[in-house]
Amino acid sequence: MRTFLFSILLAICISIPRAEAQIDKNYFVWAGRDMVMDNRYREAIETLNILLRAEPDAYEGYFWRGVAKYHQGDLLGAERDFSKTLDINPVYTNAYQFRALTRSRMGNYDDALRDFQEAIELRPDYLAPYFSRGVTRILTGSYKDAVADFDMYLRYNQHDADAYANRGVAYLHLNDTVAAYADFERTIRTNREYPRGYIERGSLYMAEKRYDDALADFDMAVKCDSTYVPSYFSRAMAHYNKKQLREALADFDRVLELDPTSSVTYFNRALLRSEMGDYNRALEDYDMVAQYSPDNVIVYYNRAGLHYRLGNLDEALHDYDKAIELYPDFANAYLGRASVKYLLRDVQGAERDRQTAERKIEAYRERLEGGGDVLFADTSRQFNKLLSFDTRMADAPIRNTVAGEKECITIRPMYRFTISTDESRRFAPVRPGQKEASDFIALIGHEDVPLVFSCNGETAAPNDIVAIDTRLAETPGSSNWKLLFLRGITQSLLRQYTNAINDLSAAVSLEPTNPFLYIERAAIQAEMTDFISSIYGSYSRISLESDRSSHMSDASRTYSYDDAIADLNKAAKLAPQLPQVYYNRGNLQALSGDFPAAFEDYSRAIELDPALAEAYFNRGLVQIYMKDTRKGLLDMSKAGELGIAEAYTVLQFYAGGADAQDNGE
Repeated sequence: MRTFLFSILLAICISIPRAEAQIDKNYFVWAGRDMVMDNRYREAIETLNILLRAEPDAYEGYFWRGVAKYHQGDLLGAERDFSKTLDINPVYTNAYQFRALTRSRMGNYDDALRDFQEAIELRPDYLAPYFSRGVTRILTGSYKDAVADFDMYLRYNQHDADAYANRGVAYLHLNDTVAAYADFERTIRTNREYPRGYIERGSLYMAEKRYDDALADFDMAVKCDSTYVPSYFSRAMAHYNKKQLREALADFDRVLELDPTSSVTYFNRALLRSEMGDYNRALEDYDMVAQYSPDNVIVYYNRAGLHYRLGNLDEALHDYDKAIELYPDFANAYLGRASVKYLLRDVQGAERDRQTAERKIEAYRERLEGGGDVLFADTSRQFNKLLSFDTRMADAPIRNTVAGEKECITIRPMYRFTISTDESRRFAPVRPGQKEASDFIALIGHEDVPLVFSCNGETAAPNDIVAIDTRLAETPGSSNWKLLFLRGITQSLLRQYTNAINDLSAAVSLEPTNPFLYIERAAIQAEMTDFISSIYGSYSRISLESDRSSHMSDASRTYSYDDAIADLNKAAKLAPQLPQVYYNRGNLQALSGDFPAAFEDYSRAIELDPALAEAYFNRGLVQIYMKDTRKGLLDMSKAGELGIAEAYTVLQFYAGGADAQDNGE
């Protein structure tokens, strides 16, 4: 599919007239386009932002920025840019095509199909929409229509192996295995070095239990591309069906070398190792599945059975407890737990579990007689079947996740004055609040103390900070609020928080109408709160764990931010025009658990400075935490657009739109 998208982009590039390249607007469009074609998506977005600030009606700028966002996983942002393109130029066919692709990835198939139709009506000779619409129709189960689309596409482009493969898949769903086989044959003849043709034909052989033929095709797929994961996974399944367990295990090992986060492969390898008697290593595999899919009831059930077999009764009991917690109607889990409790001499508990299981089995049978079904209640059912590579969480007990390493995404820090020896950091663009901060730094007047006002933290080396602090301590002037202010900063950077707050409080008493003193003291008070509470194991934060197995987390809190919030309330009265005041207060409201108040403060900060990227990022996290995921992702999209690369980690975490669709505007 990525190759197909590149072909579309290349065709678009060729169709743009070069005669206008000397115009500045066209220069930025071409520069952004070249960056997209070179996979430099972040640079493309930044370049096109410059164009769109100067030329808000440059529809090509929105289009190419949308393409860059699409490849960054920012589907909502991409859709918004393509829509903006069409608002300005309603006959721009490529925008319909790419908006349709974006909407299809988000699961918004109806609107995607309408966009494909618009593109086709505007340019009936443009083949790309037929291909993409065919894929979307397969996803929606409209297999006959999908075949018709690929027929049209292949009528004029008979050398696209993917098109034959996709049409073959559509034929398979129509139970026309003869036509499917013919298309998979054409896929191979069109490109004999392309592994997908062999995999599709091999999968058809697998369905017909022609395992030798399937294995031969999967061997060819591996020869075509030794790094293509589905080739090894498919071959492992063929080996397994031929009872060649060691060969199957070797192929699963290779899959995990190439993709260490494939939970369906860990699950299958755990089953295979259990069958081979390698119980301890099977447990290790189940541990990995539980890490990536912590809400998967079958993982805990199967792992409990292994622990029981190995005599790890406490661990088995814990896993059965977890399985029942996740699915209270799981009769098998009650029976398993009853067996463990008998061995642990909890006879009464075991009897209760046995009776509970019998009630649920009876309820299950009644539902069957009534034409219904109760998942996991059937005690005759076994949960040890290997899963296919395309297994989804919605369809089966295991999710085929592609999560990366666990990463904690926290809210962006507060704005404060700090020390930086990086000259580039000391010349921030003129934005709301920055001029006032620069004037304040000039008022302080200590040129030997390189102050900056930012939320990025200090960059000065510890030795430099110690040297500056020593010089300030030796400078006479205990009643000089400027000196006290500077000493408060250096003491805070040395984690001498009590001294820092005392110095800032003395400065406030001498200069009670300066809002920046309150802003700084609030930031230091909040930092002290987080530092102290982290020592006692309850670090205050609001964050997103960016692996697929996790949720928004709001760690427990022991200490209050009331004093810091009071300082920011005072600053807001003295300088209501400073967006950083509301941004900082939003952080403290979020850390205090008052998310609606945090949302209001971030919104006020954005109103005062529409380019305050950190406010969009933090408001996005807060909205995701409040389950308003779609709006949260729109804010993340804006934060990424304004330069916060970490926003794209969040957007990629939610890419696919399942969560975003739950809370439409």
